[in-house]
Amino acid sequence: MAKLYDFQWQTAVPQILLQGTPLDRWDEESGAFESKCQVVVDEYGFFIYWKSHGREGQVIECCQISDIRAGIMKIDSVKDSDRYAKFIYALDHDKGSGSIDRVVTICSGLDLVNITYTFFVAATAELAKSWIEGLRTITHNYRANNVCPMTCLKKHWMKIKFMVNPSGNIPVRSISRTFASGRTEKMILTSLKELGLPSGKNDEIETSQFTFEKFYELYHKICPRLDIEELFKEISNHKNHLNTDQLVNFLNECQRDPRLNEILFPFFDRNRVLQIIKEYERDEKYIGREWLSLDGFCRYLMSDENAPVFLDRLEICQDLDQPLAHYYINSSHNTYLTGRQFGGKSSVEMYRQVLLAGCRCIELDCWDGRGEDAEPIITHGKAMCSDILLKDVIYAIRDTAFVTSHYPVILSFENHCSKSQQYKIAKYCEEILGQLLLTKQLDEVPLQPGVQLPCPNQLKRKILIKNKRLKFDVEKRQLELFLKGQQESISEEEPGIELNTAVVVDAELTENAFTENDINDNGVGREDNDAHPEGSLTADEEAQLMQKYKYTSATTNIHPVLSSYVNYAQPVKFQSFEIAEDRNIFYHMSSFNESTALGLIRSNVVDLVHYNKRQMSRIYPRGGRVESSNFMPQIFWNAGCQMVALNWQTADLAMQLNQGKFEYNGGCGYLLKPEFMRRDDRTFDPFSESPVDGVIAAHCSVQVVSGQFLSDKKIGTYVEVDMYGLPTDTIRREYKTKVVPNNGLNPIYNQEPFLFRKVVLPDLAVLRIAVYEETGKLIGQRILPLDGLKAGYRHISLRTEGNFPLSLPTVFCKIVLKTYVPDGLEDIVFRLADPIKFISEDEKQKVEAEKRAKQMREMGIDENDISDVPVLVTKKSSSRKSTKGKFPQRSVSLPPRSHNNAKTMSGPVSPSANSISSFGAGTAPSLALGLSYSASKKRQSY
Repeated sequence: MAKLYDFQWQTAVPQILLQGTPLDRWDEESGAFESKCQVVVDEYGFFIYWKSHGREGQVIECCQISDIRAGIMKIDSVKDSDRYAKFIYALDHDKGSGSIDRVVTICSGLDLVNITYTFFVAATAELAKSWIEGLRTITHNYRANNVCPMTCLKKHWMKIKFMVNPSGNIPVRSISRTFASGRTEKMILTSLKELGLPSGKNDEIETSQFTFEKFYELYHKICPRLDIEELFKEISNHKNHLNTDQLVNFLNECQRDPRLNEILFPFFDRNRVLQIIKEYERDEKYIGREWLSLDGFCRYLMSDENAPVFLDRLEICQDLDQPLAHYYINSSHNTYLTGRQFGGKSSVEMYRQVLLAGCRCIELDCWDGRGEDAEPIITHGKAMCSDILLKDVIYAIRDTAFVTSHYPVILSFENHCSKSQQYKIAKYCEEILGQLLLTKQLDEVPLQPGVQLPCPNQLKRKILIKNKRLKFDVEKRQLELFLKGQQESISEEEPGIELNTAVVVDAELTENAFTENDINDNGVGREDNDAHPEGSLTADEEAQLMQKYKYTSATTNIHPVLSSYVNYAQPVKFQSFEIAEDRNIFYHMSSFNESTALGLIRSNVVDLVHYNKRQMSRIYPRGGRVESSNFMPQIFWNAGCQMVALNWQTADLAMQLNQGKFEYNGGCGYLLKPEFMRRDDRTFDPFSESPVDGVIAAHCSVQVVSGQFLSDKKIGTYVEVDMYGLPTDTIRREYKTKVVPNNGLNPIYNQEPFLFRKVVLPDLAVLRIAVYEETGKLIGQRILPLDGLKAGYRHISLRTEGNFPLSLPTVFCKIVLKTYVPDGLEDIVFRLADPIKFISEDEKQKVEAEKRAKQMREMGIDENDISDVPVLVTKKSSSRKSTKGKFPQRSVSLPPRSHNNAKTMSGPVSPSANSISSFGAGTAPSLALGLSYSASKKRQSY
C-alpha cells in the first residue's frame, strides 16, 4: 500500500538501564556471586547484558523474558528448589540480613515450563526497585517480536558485540559460527580479510572496528542474495538499477493486494517511490537520478515497510464493545500441570506463565487440603499428580492477570471441596484479589433472561469466577443464616438439588479431563492423592492405576458466599439447544469435552453456532490425552465456541495455531468473531462449501523462494505450507518443497507456487509455514492469519515451536492474493474489470462524443449550433494510446486452468463484507462479485 504505516515497535529504555549499574549476579555453576557485573540494557531494549572483570560478556534476550520479580518467590519445582535453597543460603551468608529486598529476579525461557531464574543483587533496595520498574517497561514488547529482517540482523550484530571474551574483544570464531551452516571457515576468514578485519582463526576484533555496515557487507559476501538479484534483473530488464516507472509498476502489480480499497489503500505513485529511494538507497548518484540499486532494493525488501502482515493488526484493532459471547477467548485446560495428566507435577509458576502469555481463562481444580492446616489445594484429583496451595495460586493470579492484557480473566473452578474449604476459597479470592474480583453484577447488565453479556471493555481489569451457583432464593436464605452465625443451617448435608437451574453436571460434560467413558469401569477410585513424580511409575503400574481410576464429579453443595461471587459465567448442564433457547439466559454456559463437542458438531453444528451467538461454551481435551496432547482447535472455532481450552504445557501444532491466532488484536486474549457468527438473522454452516452470503471467497498462492539462516548445521532443509480454516479451506501435509542438501544458511527452493484455489472464509483461515531438517525435525514455524496477510515478495520471520521469535531464520516467499472466480464467469470478470477494452472503436467514439456534447451543453452551447462532421478513423489514429496517467493500468490476469477448473482474477476486488472495516469501505460492488472500478484516469473518464 502507498500509505506508510508508522510501526512504533521500539519502547523507550529508562536512563538508569541505558547507563548501566554494577550488580552482583548469582552464578549457579560456581555456587558463588559474580561481583560487580556492569549490567546494561541496549537502546532498543533487545538485551540485558553484563560483564565483570576477567569474564566473558553474557546476555538475556528481552523477548524471552516472561517476568521481572522483586525479591525471591517460592519455587515449586523440586529441581529449581535445590538451586533456590543454595542461593538463599549464599544470600544470607554473603549479603547479610535484609538482602532479599535488594534482589532482582529475571524469569526467562523458550517455553512455559522450563524457566530460567537469573538473580541479581543491588547495592540498595531503592536501586533494585528502580531496575525492576525499568525492566518491566521494556519486557512484553510484542511489537518487537515482529521487527523486520534488517532489524533482526542488527540485533544479531549487537549480540555478537555484547558476547565478548574476557579481554573485551570479539573472537573471530564467534563470527564464523554465524555462517558455519553454509560456508567453509576458509571463505569466512577470506571475507573478513577483504573487509580489512582480523581474519585469523584465533584472532580478536575490537568492538569499535566491527560496525553494523561491516557486518552487513560481510553478510552479503558470505550469504549473497541471489534470489533477490534474479528478481531485480527481471523487473529492471537486466540493468543495474530500477527507475521510478519500473518501481511503481512492481509495487502496484506485485506487492499490492488487488482487493484493497483504493482510497484507504491508494496506489504507489512517483512521489511515494521517491520517498522509498531516499530511505533505502545508499548511493547519492542513484538518488540524484531517481534510481534504486540492487542494494537499495534488498534493503527495502528486508524492511518493516515490507512486512508480511498488516502491522496495525498487532495493535488493539477490533471492537471490544460486543457481548462476551461474540469473542474467541484465549483459554487453558488444567493450567496447573507442567506435563502429563496422570502422575504429573503441579506448579504455581504455570499460572504466572500462562497469564503472562495472554491466556484469559484458566482452570483451578480445587480439593480439600490435608493435615492440620487443611488448606485448599489444586491438583488433578486421584490422578497421582502433585498438589499446590490454592492460596499461592490466587496470589500468582493477582500479580500477573493484567500485566500483558487489561481485559477480563475468567477463573474456571472445578470445585471438589467441602463447604468449609469453599468458604476459605471465597475469602482468599475476596481478600487477595480485592477490587479486581467482580463480586456482583454490573448495574447496566443485570442477570436477567434476555439480557446480553457485558463486553470486554466493561470488564477491564476484572476477574470473573466460573463456578456452580445456588438458586437465588436458596443462596439468599443461606447467606443470611451464615452471616448470622448459624453454620448448621448450611451444613454439608444440604441437598444438591438447590443449585441454580440444572447445574448438576454429568461426568460426560464435566470440566475434569478424565471421565468414566475414557477409562475402564472395572475399578474403584483410589483414596491416595499424594504426589508422585513423573516417571516414577512403570508402564504396567500406570496401566493398572488407570484401570482403577474413577472420576469423582465436582460437588453440587455450594457455599453461599462462593456462590454469591458467581455472575456472568454460570455453568449449567447442557440439555438441548431448544431448552437453552427457550430459557434465553445469556449468562448460562456449558462445558464439553472434545468428543462430546465433536458429536454436537456432527449432528447439530448450525444449532451450536447459533447457541454460541447467545451464550458461552468451553471445550476441553478428552480424558484419554494422558500425555497432555491437544486437539486441533480450528473445528471448534469454526462453530463459534469461545473458550477452546488447550494444554499450554505442550508446544504442539494446536498450541502454535492458538498462539499465532491470538497474537493479533494486541495479544489481549479476545478476538471478535466474524459478523455472520454474531448476528441472529444469519445462518452459518461451517461445513458448507458454498461462499458465505456477503463474503467474497479468496484465492491464495505461496511460492517458497529461499531461506536464510535456517540452521547452524550443514543439513538439508525443506518447507511445508499448510492452511487451516473451514473444512473446505483446510489443506495440510500436501504442499512441501524439495530438500536442499547441506545448506542451512541460504537454501534456494524456487518451488512452484502452492495454490489454495478457493478459500471460502478468509476471516477464519490461517497459513502455517514450517521449516524442517531433512530428518523431519522442526526448525521453525509461523502462523499467519489470512485476513492480515500482505501480497507480494515477503520475508517471513520464524518462531520456535513455543512461538518465541527466532533471531535470524526467515523464509522468502511470493504471496499472491486474489478474489476467487468461479468457473464460467471469467469472461464477465474480464469485461467488468475493464469495460472500455471490450467495446468497438465506433462505440468508443460515440461514447466520447456524447460525453463531450453533454459537457458543451453545460457550458451553455446550444446543440443546434453544432454541425455533424464525418470523421474518417485511420489505422494510425485508432491504435494511438495515451501513455499519460498517474497510475499504471491494472490488468486482469487469469492463470491457466487447473485440475479443479477454478479461476482467479487480479482485478480490483474487495475482500469480503466482513473485512470492510479493515480493508476499507467505498469499493463499488458489481454483480455481487465485489468488483470495483479503478482509480486510474482512464476509468474515471469512462
